[in-house]
Amino acid sequence: MERNEGETMNVDIVVIGGGASGLAAALSAKDETNSVIVLEREHVLGGILNQCIHNGFGLHVFREELTGPEYASRFIEKFHAENIDYKLDTTVLSINKPDDCFIVEAYNNEDGALTIHAKAVILSSGCYERTRGQIKLPGARVAGIMPAGSAQRYLNIDGYLAGKDVFILGSGDIGLIMARRMTLEGAKVHGVAELMPYSNGLTRNIVQCLHDFDIPLYLSHTVTDIKGTKRLEEITIQEVDENYQPIAGTEKKFSVDTLLLSVGLVPDTMVFESMDLTLSPITKGAIVDHTYQSNIPGIFACGNALHVHDLVDWVTIESEKAGASAKRYVAGEIKEERNNLTIEPREGIRYTVPQSIDMNNFKEPVTVMFRVTNKYDVGTFTVKQGDTIIQQKKARFIAPAEMESLMIKPEQLIDQTTPITIELEVK
Repeated sequence: MERNEGETMNVDIVVIGGGASGLAAALSAKDETNSVIVLEREHVLGGILNQCIHNGFGLHVFREELTGPEYASRFIEKFHAENIDYKLDTTVLSINKPDDCFIVEAYNNEDGALTIHAKAVILSSGCYERTRGQIKLPGARVAGIMPAGSAQRYLNIDGYLAGKDVFILGSGDIGLIMARRMTLEGAKVHGVAELMPYSNGLTRNIVQCLHDFDIPLYLSHTVTDIKGTKRLEEITIQEVDENYQPIAGTEKKFSVDTLLLSVGLVPDTMVFESMDLTLSPITKGAIVDHTYQSNIPGIFACGNALHVHDLVDWVTIESEKAGASAKRYVAGEIKEERNNLTIEPREGIRYTVPQSIDMNNFKEPVTVMFRVTNKYDVGTFTVKQGDTIIQQKKARFIAPAEMESLMIKPEQLIDQTTPITIELEVK
């Protein structure tokens, strides 16, 4: 890596984000022929894993059960052993590509303004929580309402309990885990309300975090009123109909001082607002081919910055593939001319990642990850090209909260032009 006049750095690959995704991508991208730098906005590596002190991580990657910090430390140790360059407390301000290289503008207190020239960029910046404003939550605007992840950080990192009488809106995994965590710290969790007729969290979290602590789950319910002066005092929840509209006469009131929101996560792609990055209307992350390359050549995306995952193990595996692709790209091993064969979600499938296979670079089997639109006990995933069935896969206990996957091999395709479709058949 070269530094010119203390102002500009020249590097092969810039990795934005030093959490589970960025660490795995950097380790996979780095070899003796190239240079890699990781830019992390926090003061330590590890990302969100540092505040996830519960277990359940690493069952697929390490074949053992770890806490979030333990999982992160495994990769941080490998990362340091490889002597990969990194900068902490560093905010990426913009990314542009005026000619044949990317110009990454960043800032930190130690270096001041940084300009980095790079051949490739890996977006692994994670995701952010949807806020009260984004879901248009009605009622008084008072203290005591916050995203569940923020409450988790306050408790597990800073040592502050957000409240004593708590209600949680949304049954995402963070909300479920915080229901248990707040209970263990002495708070009273009065319940969890979920707009959908099914939970958006993993089954194991529903059992371990709600059922084991007798915390009620109100499906097809949402918060319809908030009362309080300076601090939250009372909330009202109501059952909703098939159009998600409140049903009169179903009101339930709870005296609480805290409302935690677990109402969805959104991939963080804001750093690319200055570039014409094509985003998926479903995942809100970049649209990528099977190499995890976006529509902009040289920009790769992975982890929760690409689409929200249910397990960090899948983040790691996906990010390793993205890092390997970025390494091949800077080495000139990925053909620039593309021939993308689209992968289209059909009946019962919400989205797929990747969204296409670049036939000019399709030599090895490709794992396609996807989510379903509803909850089913049993079903069959069918992959087709036109009317030709490429493969089928039976599955049990299918749910939108849990990622599904299947593998497509080059020899299975009937041609290079007919789109691939994936659908779910249920009986």
